[in-house]
Amino acid sequence: MKNRYHLLLLLLWLSIGTGLRFLRLASLPPWTDECATLVFSLGNSFHTVPLNQVISSDVLLQPLQPIPTAGISAVIRHLFDESNHPPIYFAVAHFWMKMFSPTGELVSIWVARSLSALFGVASIPAIFGFGYLAFRSRLVGQMAAAMMAVSPYTVFLAREARHYTLAILLVIASLCCFVKAIQTIDQRQSLSIWIVLAWVAVNSLGVATHFFFTLTLCVQGFVLLGQIWLKMQQNNPMQLNWWRISIVAMGTLIGCLVWVPTLQNISGSDLTNWVAGSNAQVRWIEPIGRLLLWIISMLLLLPSALTNLPLAIVVVSGMVTLLFLFWSLPNLTYGLKTQQQYPDTHLAIQILIGYILGAIALCLCFTYGLGMDLTLAARFQFFYAPAVILLLGAALAGCWNRVKNLNHHKQRFWLLVNGKVAVSIIWLMAVFGGATATWNLGYLQNQRPDVLASIIQKASQGNVLIATTHLHHGQTGRMMGLAWEFQHQPIQNLQFYLAGKDPQTKTYTYALQTFQEKLIEIPRPLDLWLVEFRTQVDLESQRCVPDHQYGKSAGEYNYKLYHCATQKSRT
Repeated sequence: MKNRYHLLLLLLWLSIGTGLRFLRLASLPPWTDECATLVFSLGNSFHTVPLNQVISSDVLLQPLQPIPTAGISAVIRHLFDESNHPPIYFAVAHFWMKMFSPTGELVSIWVARSLSALFGVASIPAIFGFGYLAFRSRLVGQMAAAMMAVSPYTVFLAREARHYTLAILLVIASLCCFVKAIQTIDQRQSLSIWIVLAWVAVNSLGVATHFFFTLTLCVQGFVLLGQIWLKMQQNNPMQLNWWRISIVAMGTLIGCLVWVPTLQNISGSDLTNWVAGSNAQVRWIEPIGRLLLWIISMLLLLPSALTNLPLAIVVVSGMVTLLFLFWSLPNLTYGLKTQQQYPDTHLAIQILIGYILGAIALCLCFTYGLGMDLTLAARFQFFYAPAVILLLGAALAGCWNRVKNLNHHKQRFWLLVNGKVAVSIIWLMAVFGGATATWNLGYLQNQRPDVLASIIQKASQGNVLIATTHLHHGQTGRMMGLAWEFQHQPIQNLQFYLAGKDPQTKTYTYALQTFQEKLIEIPRPLDLWLVEFRTQVDLESQRCVPDHQYGKSAGEYNYKLYHCATQKSRT
């Protein structure tokens, strides 16, 4: 009977988590990185999109159509030639989209995102198993599963056609092996060879899914070495496990070394310069602020100013967030202290806290020490998100059985709440945060092509040319997102121009010269939208006048609007 109760409860979390991940799944057009997932997973190439030519939306979107002859070899080849990601997720997505995408039509964004959403749903029972393994408590597992189901951060990642939910599943699996190994050492038992082999396999798959999985391995190594040192100080013999842990280390290292040639190409790549070229040393406080926001979003997310909501709603959201954190943190701290009273759970909490602190320290070392700002994107925090959520689950489990005690003179105001009530309030706030992520109302969002497309559609009724400077497939993806959205907000005479650098001179001289020539050929009057156009161009000679009313940013697109009048006739 008790097992049936836990199964039904887990099914409830699965239902809620599925709803938050699949509801309105295709409501937004694909953003830059999602376009990359679609193109490479179909076995197509961005190189088929012409540069330095005026092209239509159909030509721009051609790589988003399935080709029957493109197989898994094409996926891997184009991925290695044009990107910097390992192939596991793209290979899985290739077979997934081939099953549901008819030839000759644009791939379904719902189908593409549904694979990531399914992996996100799978993380709910996975975190339950992780919680039970680490704490030997179904209550902790249920609380962690409930939080994973509604966490705004995990909902956000699951609603994108990207590889982060699969990586999170593999992080959970790796952490299960990691915690089991430390528990085995603590109990002076032999580490099972099956755990050793599973750990190596999971770690190798993790690195083959996302290279940032190596951060998981680094933090595990630090924490494991710390635990081994503590046991040696306590004269705890562990000779039996030395060689098995060495097998894990060597096997994982081999699994990582396979990707060294690919990793060497990442350093200095145009695709990663936005991270490596950050100025965290100058604006030293910003990375810390961003990191706090990403961690808070694993529990709470309310509507923010980035979504163009009324100021009053944004102010109320900010006040509610601060009040909620002020009230909930003491309750969560109390729950963890309660859990630490039990010998079986004290070690698990110690491991999780050490792992989370190590992960944060590693992020800050990369950001401030190496000049690679890992706080720039919320998605980069995936490698410690499961540990944060499980720690939240453990804290909520510690709160659950607390009883209101008004007579205790040390009882503080914010703790004068029955434990079940406190847990319910915290979880319901997380549910509201998950719904905020589902409706794209929080600060967890990427580029929004629909926002800029709506502005263009309202401002321009005649001939429209959208031009951008091209550095790599990221710019092509941004234009693809706009072209995709214009299928729903159509403009009759819409064209695109991607100005590519000259391979020899590494400048835009030829592209700009060609751009000037093409402008003359396009019928006037013309609305010219320069989107992410990162070089100077002479438009006065083309009788193009800037419209200062529209020169700003929208949906994380920087743009300028020029009205180009009819050219004077030559005598």
